[in-house]
Amino acid sequence: WVKQNGGVEAMDKRAKERADMLYTEIERNKLFRGTAKAEDRSYMNICFVMNDEYKELEADFLQFATECGLHFQRGSVGGFRASCYNAQTIEGVQALIQSMKDFEAQH
Repeated sequence: WVKQNGGVEAMDKRAKERADMLYTEIERNKLFRGTAKAEDRSYMNICFVMNDEYKELEADFLQFATECGLHFQRGSVGGFRASCYNAQTIEGVQALIQSMKDFEAQH
C-alpha cells in the first residue's frame, strides 16, 4: 500500500502536510490549544485540549464532532487525540478542521 501510494517519501510529505494543517488550526482557534511543545509535536498523534476558559465545552465539542462523523481517541493528558496515520486522508483532516471552525463560530 505504501509503495502504491508513492513510497516512504510520499508518506512523510503527506504526514507533514496533515499535521501542519491541523496544528495551524489548533493555534488559530480560540477554543483549543496543543498539548505538546512545537519542537516535540507528532505528525501521527496530534493532541489538543480546550483552552482553560472553554474547558466546559469539551463534551459539547466531542458530541458535535461525533455528529459530524468524526471519531477521537482521548489525549494522553485529556482532551482529544487526532490519529493521522498514513491511511488518513487530507480530506479527513480538513473535515476535522472544518468542524473546529464551525464549533468555534457557535461559541
